[in-house]
Amino acid sequence: MVFSSLFFLFLFLPLNLILYYSTKNKDLRNLILIFFSLIFYAWGEPIWVVLLVICAIVDYFNGIFICNNQGKSIAKLGVISTFVFNIGLLLTFKYSDFFVENANFIFGTTFKKPGFLLPVGISFYTFQTISYTIDVYRGEVKAQKSFLKFLLFVSLYPELVAGPIVRYAHVANEIENRNFSWSDFSNGVTRFSKGLFKKVVIANIAGSIAVQFLETDIQSMTLLGSWYGIILYSIQIYFDFSGYSDMAIGLALMFGFHYHENFKHPYISNSITDFWRRWHISLGTFFKDYVYIPLGGNKKYQFRNIFIVWLLTGFWHGASWNFVIWGLYFGFLLLLEKAFLGKILSKSFKPIQHFYTLLFIVIGWALFYYTDIHKLLEYLKILFCINKVQFFDIEFQSVFMENLNWFILAIFLCMPVYAYFQKGLIKYIKNEKFISSLNISINLILFIISVILLVGSTYNPFIYFRF
Repeated sequence: MVFSSLFFLFLFLPLNLILYYSTKNKDLRNLILIFFSLIFYAWGEPIWVVLLVICAIVDYFNGIFICNNQGKSIAKLGVISTFVFNIGLLLTFKYSDFFVENANFIFGTTFKKPGFLLPVGISFYTFQTISYTIDVYRGEVKAQKSFLKFLLFVSLYPELVAGPIVRYAHVANEIENRNFSWSDFSNGVTRFSKGLFKKVVIANIAGSIAVQFLETDIQSMTLLGSWYGIILYSIQIYFDFSGYSDMAIGLALMFGFHYHENFKHPYISNSITDFWRRWHISLGTFFKDYVYIPLGGNKKYQFRNIFIVWLLTGFWHGASWNFVIWGLYFGFLLLLEKAFLGKILSKSFKPIQHFYTLLFIVIGWALFYYTDIHKLLEYLKILFCINKVQFFDIEFQSVFMENLNWFILAIFLCMPVYAYFQKGLIKYIKNEKFISSLNISINLILFIISVILLVGSTYNPFIYFRF
């Protein structure tokens, strides 16, 4: 099930909210959220609910074991157990085909690929439970004694299938005690409406146009068409993922949970370092806190640590060499900025900083898009005119002009215009009732536009569901 489906918007979510707020019993509210979360997760492939619950059981008891043996060396067994189990799940379901395929290529063997289906969200909820047990071992959080409350943390559907990666420490108090607030609920509706609009009106349209230029035969690609296609994909992946994160944060607020931000307008960055402080923040902080700093961080073998983190970051995104290349590509750029490029950039003209950053981001998304390495290389040759290529054709001209107004809107919305609008309202309009009414009107308009487009379209993918 996806947030941007008519079934979720008009049946699942309203029914969940009605049942949740029909009782004031906190334990019953938790049970209702668990029930709806498991239904949400089971909607596509019911069998994977079993895997999710097993994962929760294993890590729940590991947390209890660590807590009961706090300060003893044996407590490490709980961390090792969690790590082996969860990484084992990832290696089995996400990477087994990749390893078998490469082993066959290297050693000339003919082993059959297992062909496991990828459980949706496995990369997210395994990281959440790994962070939980490590934090319990470090003494940063207390182990959750109630299995149902721990299951709520693991299965809560706003972040379950595509993040953000929520740390137990961030929601521990709210799992125990949540108080209803009209302000939170209103902000949640606003955030959800904004995310739905970003997903349906920007990401879906960008994706539907991008495939016309990226999935066509390489020989028929033009220079402007290839750049236009990858820029559209850059727009799609940002609004797709940040839109989902907005909806997740909004849904969580409706139920009294406060998630941390996952995106902070990454396309206004002035360096690659700045970009990765703004993009998929929950994943970046996970690798920083559980890989980079334990390896030595900035104090010891910094370049090695950056290399390892970005190798893992790329590999986390998918079982394909293009993701490894993508991770190492950004790792290399970050190393250059750490070494000398960052100082040069900081002294340069602001537009140059932004152009440099956006150029390498867009090229990075090309590495991310094409899982076929041969097709990727051919596409890059067209992108940089290494081979003779036509400048543009009638198809590009027609599609570009037809979608020009939408394209300008998409570029405009990459900037923090909504935040500026909100600040302007608060600063210049003192009438709170007027501001509240205006927000309600805007939310309704965004929602209606999104629903109209959902009714008239079948193209509604979520890119990060496959990770």
